[in-house]
Amino acid sequence: MLSRGENVALAAASLPASVVVTLSWTARPGLDADLSAFLCGEDGRVRTDDDFVFYNQPSGAGGAVTHLGKSSRGPVTLDQVRIDTAALPGDVAKVAIGASLDGSGSFGSLTGVAVEVAADSAAAPALRCEIDATDETALLFAEVYLRGGEWKVRAVGQGYRNGLAGLATDHGVVVDAQPATQPATPPPPAAARTPQISLEKKRLVDLEKKLSTQGDTKMLSLVKTAGVNLEKKGLAEHTARVALVLDISASMTMLYRRGAVQRLAERVLALGLRFDDDGEVDVFLFGENVYQPERGLTLDGYGDYIARLLQEHKLEYDTRYGSAVAEVRRHYFGEAGSRSQPRPDAVPVYVMFITDGEPSDKTEVTRQVRAASYEPVFWQFMGVGRGRFSFLERLDDLDDRYTDNADFFAVTDEELLGASPISDDALFARLMTEYPDWLNRARSGGLLR
Repeated sequence: MLSRGENVALAAASLPASVVVTLSWTARPGLDADLSAFLCGEDGRVRTDDDFVFYNQPSGAGGAVTHLGKSSRGPVTLDQVRIDTAALPGDVAKVAIGASLDGSGSFGSLTGVAVEVAADSAAAPALRCEIDATDETALLFAEVYLRGGEWKVRAVGQGYRNGLAGLATDHGVVVDAQPATQPATPPPPAAARTPQISLEKKRLVDLEKKLSTQGDTKMLSLVKTAGVNLEKKGLAEHTARVALVLDISASMTMLYRRGAVQRLAERVLALGLRFDDDGEVDVFLFGENVYQPERGLTLDGYGDYIARLLQEHKLEYDTRYGSAVAEVRRHYFGEAGSRSQPRPDAVPVYVMFITDGEPSDKTEVTRQVRAASYEPVFWQFMGVGRGRFSFLERLDDLDDRYTDNADFFAVTDEELLGASPISDDALFARLMTEYPDWLNRARSGGLLR
């Protein structure tokens, strides 16, 4: 069972490269729904209108995505689409699957609204998410997407009150929402036209509206504060993948117990919500070994996320930066070896790396950071507490790199846990000290497409 917003790799769910996604609901007289699928690039938008798959255009990308049509399971209506991730073109990074209503009403009038993922149309579902609906006239049920070299599925449940037009437009498809019998209205004069709002800006507006509706004033304030700092840097609508790398060596005990790491994690989540369109911060833990929790940091349950991590992972007696940097590189770029040529990508990675002391593998981390300078990944190292950070200062100024890909700053015990802690505005400003300049270097150096 998946919760809304939760994701899992297809392989981890014992699913093959080709899967069938089933949308279900119980129709009522005069009201049904129809499935739509959108083959999207890294920017979340279709490449052409041919990437819009539905009952009247049942195939996309040469059959990599196929609308299988409707069937029933007792009183429940099923609408299915097959997605062969191995056959998708290289510039398709996500297949979004939703449905819009056929008839007058809302999804809240239907029962049994859910999404399932199975190996084929007849197999028992390996994953299922039930979706609560209210007055929405279209729903984005799920996404099958490529992240870090592996295909994943995420249960979404995002609603639209403007039907297929809203769902399709959000994914780059132009839909004529007027009835065919209605005469076309002449376009207004240029000065009176509504300004275009980018997909990214709409997402940010929707995010703040969601947080406000949920009454999450703490995260809403953090997201807005992060946004102000990003606007100052010209990054108001910037998209990046965000990772949080946490030191779980035993010397961090008091920082974990007193909530300092939880506080920092919440600030990184706010940055991730602004930057990363999947709403999830990838998390890596390192001490003697490296771990990547199955579930990253999201809005769902973020308040006790760090406490739950420590229940699963005990603190360890070593501090190996190099192993952590290598694992992050493998996750996003497939390998962690040496490089001598740029390895470009469409979306950069912003890594927040938090530690309280010196590593035991200085030679390895130096090698890793130099190799990573050929990749579109920026390393923001933060020293916390009373540790010594002379090595991180040297790493910040490391020579023999393709581009300067790292920054370092430290926060004291007083700034973390004292009576007058560092303000959110000051913290976000430090997080963005060098990243904008690195973006410019990454673009000019061919690291970002």
